[in-house]
Amino acid sequence: MPNSITIIKKIENFNNIIKVSGDKSLSIRWVLLSSLANGVSTAKNLLMSGDVIASINAIRKLGIKVIINKKFCKIYGKGINGYKYKKNIIIDAQNSGTLGRLILGLLIDTPFPIKMIGDKSLSKRDFKRVADPLSKFGVKFKMDKNKFLPLIIYGSRNLKPINYHEKKGSAQCKSAIIFGGMRANGQTKIKAKKSRNHTELLCKHLKLPFKIKKNSNHDIIEINKVKKVQNLNYDIPGDISSSAFFIVLTILSENSKLVIKNVNINPTRIGVITILKKMGANITFKNLKTYKGEKKADIHIRSSKSLKAINCPSNLNSSAIDEFLVIFLVAAKAKGVSYFKNLGELNKKESPRLNWGQKILNKMGIKTIVKNNSIKIFGNPNITITKKIYIKNFLKDHRVFMTSVIAALSFGGYWNIHDQDSIKSSFPNFLKIINDLKKDVKKKKQNS
Repeated sequence: MPNSITIIKKIENFNNIIKVSGDKSLSIRWVLLSSLANGVSTAKNLLMSGDVIASINAIRKLGIKVIINKKFCKIYGKGINGYKYKKNIIIDAQNSGTLGRLILGLLIDTPFPIKMIGDKSLSKRDFKRVADPLSKFGVKFKMDKNKFLPLIIYGSRNLKPINYHEKKGSAQCKSAIIFGGMRANGQTKIKAKKSRNHTELLCKHLKLPFKIKKNSNHDIIEINKVKKVQNLNYDIPGDISSSAFFIVLTILSENSKLVIKNVNINPTRIGVITILKKMGANITFKNLKTYKGEKKADIHIRSSKSLKAINCPSNLNSSAIDEFLVIFLVAAKAKGVSYFKNLGELNKKESPRLNWGQKILNKMGIKTIVKNNSIKIFGNPNITITKKIYIKNFLKDHRVFMTSVIAALSFGGYWNIHDQDSIKSSFPNFLKIINDLKKDVKKKKQNS
């Protein structure tokens, strides 16, 4: 199968109901916490992407039994101290920053050095941001250029609790410290800038020795040494980040409607919905439920005839950080100049995403100004693309690939998009859902 795709025309109007893959953040956290549990944990709708499979392979390296079939995944936890540490363990985090950073918090008591490696993209991402706070527990790290993978973690059996101020709004850093605090003797305190809170909700659901106090800008988190983790059976809801691509496709397509069933709408993750609604998008939640602390709903979307520019409040950045590339596509069609600021974190993702957002828009003929980690997008409500556009050499960033597909289907033109295997890390059936939408359009047209 060729590793690039060509799209030569816009998608026609559609009216469909779809389901997207299980939430990636929850899937990885379920794997890691279930590996610490006493007994068997079962997950349904676990995302079987490269990142999650890398997580499963990591806990297998640590002596944890995992069984996977089409209907469920079972993890046979051996308790909080159940990892079987051996000499010369190498953990391959592949493309997963979530796995690579979070699991380090669980490995701080290893008696033998453990080496972590990753793919070309992950090896360019900053691990010092996690190593620095974890070092305060009493562990040591050796990293390439004191910052990158490969790294080696040298654990300690005399782990001291820490007080840490997490200023970046990074859920990965915060979660790694929470996991470290589960192993340290005493109480670890974290003053954390607001970011996604899946780890905290799972700790609360599992009744771990954990407290959280919220104020407007920060959360104060306290975690004590954990003696026991109960097993965790979980039916994982759909991923809002995966849903965002189809939400934007519907907004930008004429006379179209879409329902996405059973999606995680955790308030720390739905900045994309808030931003798009401010821009005039027609999005509603129905069938709302709370499940193991997480909110979920069916998302109903209609095409938007008139989109307006936004001066995006930067306090929404952390809750929309993975969705800005597709948000930029909506800004491209909005009336006026949109302004997104303080997006330095975007360039610390799988690829320099802020730069790639600008590249894609410029290739489409949209004027942009990028300065001081901010971007101005000069929207064109009448945008139509007729030229050839090639997207390649983007470090196999799955979100660059999928954003380019949505742009091609929304605006037309001739698009050749490389590295379709990049979607395996987060959303393997993305193109299948796209093709099913196209087939339904064609079928309805033939029957009309």
